Amino acid sequence: MNRSSFFQCARWFTLLGLLVLPLVGCKKESDSSGTAAPVAGAEPIRVGEYASLHGSEATFGQSSHNGTVIAVEEINAAGGLLGRKIDLITDDNQSKAGESATIVKKFISRDKVVAVLGEVASSRSLEAAPICQSKQVPMVSPSSTNPDVTATGDYIFRVCFIDPFQGRLLAEFAHRTLKASKAALLSDVSSAYSAGLGKYFREAFEKNGGQIVIEQKYASKDKDFRAQLTAIKAANVDVIFVPGYYTEVGLVVAQARQLGITIPLFGGDGWEAPELIDIAGAKNLENTYYSTHFSPEVKSPLVEKFVATYKSKFGAVPDAMAALGYDSAVVLFDAIKRAGSTEGPKLRDALAATKDYPCLTGKTTLDAERNATKSAVIITVKDGKFKYLETVEP
Repeated sequence: MNRSSFFQCARWFTLLGLLVLPLVGCKKESDSSGTAAPVAGAEPIRVGEYASLHGSEATFGQSSHNGTVIAVEEINAAGGLLGRKIDLITDDNQSKAGESATIVKKFISRDKVVAVLGEVASSRSLEAAPICQSKQVPMVSPSSTNPDVTATGDYIFRVCFIDPFQGRLLAEFAHRTLKASKAALLSDVSSAYSAGLGKYFREAFEKNGGQIVIEQKYASKDKDFRAQLTAIKAANVDVIFVPGYYTEVGLVVAQARQLGITIPLFGGDGWEAPELIDIAGAKNLENTYYSTHFSPEVKSPLVEKFVATYKSKFGAVPDAMAALGYDSAVVLFDAIKRAGSTEGPKLRDALAATKDYPCLTGKTTLDAERNATKSAVIITVKDGKFKYLETVEP
């Protein structure tokens, strides 16, 4: 081979090498589950989370966020999804009206998130849902129970049961376990959650032959409920249903006992927070009950592992909001894996096809209205501690 031919061949081999190397470098390794190993320099999958980390419902928001963080850490430790890590972008709405819409607009326009997780409170989920729907960005609420949330559109999902189910089970609990035929209803006029749960409880309680003898109202952040409770005491009812959040409920319970009201008070998942005992007083919470989505006392390997991880990381026992925060994230991650894509329509279709997915709060199937079909638990307070009482199937 002459000198000219040698250099010509060398140039061809060099060119061939440059063409082949990128193909070799782009190869992904997959495990048996179909989750691709992360590729160096691959753009992360951005997921937005809006939560009430401060303000009146901060306990809910912080617990839900903690559960979400554990889910993200687990999926990233396992190699991420589609060869990419999950980048959780969290913003605090401070439990304020209007903030959630602003945050979600920023998530979509600036941060380019592929999906949104949130919120705990139905009223704040209702602010954000229309924005996600219009931009075709799937949103998964951990614990907003008002039916109107998912009715917003086909990109809006939840991993919790809804208020019609919760209202019915509480009406049945009052009738069957508390032996009540006459009830008082004390609800929050400023809360979509409270109004909805009160409505469904009333309908089911009256259908069972019960009577709502008196109905009283209050507003979020009220501190004095003595006038309403005095009127309820005079009505001579068997039970008082309070479909509110722990911040007001704790004061309601304490003031009811101060007024000599000894009958059962009960409500929904808005009651659940460690602060409830601090606000109401342990003794005052005797003979009170609430429904919720999860109990750390449930014996299952999945629950036991989560409880141990949560205790180690946050120094506390996880509540239902923590479990639902975790569940909202893992259901989304499972949908991304099955979709093989982060495109809005494909991810929406994969979420809608979720069936019998093992979650902390029970096997999760999303129905045609994008709501979760699952069981609920009843919790009471005994000797200053929350105690599991019973499970109610859907």
